[in-house]
Amino acid sequence: MSMWFTAGARRGIAATAVAVGLTVGVAGCGGGGSGGKKSGTSASVPGHRHGGSAVSPQEGESAEPLAELRGPDGLTLKITSARRDSGGFVTVNALLKNDGGKDAVLSSQLTGNETEIMRNGQSFGGATLVDVKGRKRYYVLRDTDGRPLTTTGVQTVKSGDTVPVFMQFPAPPASTSAVSFQLPTFSSATIQISG
Repeated sequence: MSMWFTAGARRGIAATAVAVGLTVGVAGCGGGGSGGKKSGTSASVPGHRHGGSAVSPQEGESAEPLAELRGPDGLTLKITSARRDSGGFVTVNALLKNDGGKDAVLSSQLTGNETEIMRNGQSFGGATLVDVKGRKRYYVLRDTDGRPLTTTGVQTVKSGDTVPVFMQFPAPPASTSAVSFQLPTFSSATIQISG
């Protein structure tokens, strides 16, 4: 084989790989039959905007919040449940509401200061559970790619809107039922773990 043939073959293979990559990329960005309408998620929950009817609590959640944490710019985090699962983790569900008169931009401090979590964008990765008796702090779990197991991508909360959020932590020992929930820029509160 000549050197010129090998170089030409390489260029042909590279061009084919680029063409296949572009084809797959364009197909992945297809409309999906939505008629040009946006199918993205909304940052508000129907029934929660401006005093609408309340959404009924889900299984394992109480009608009364476990705790209510005050944050900056009129933000309130109502913790609706903290449930211990058989997989060895605790899932904390909450509602983040903006009671302020203007849209609230969420602080990057909510993401925490760990490089691996910060690399994955805005999240609630800075949240911790503190077992005061056991003298241990539990950080938000991560998946195998380092993404935090929390609600992600919430940048702003419009005035009057409510956004459901969740965070997953390693479970404290079964003998521990009360922990302190902490989230940067918000007040802390003691919550009861069920399950």
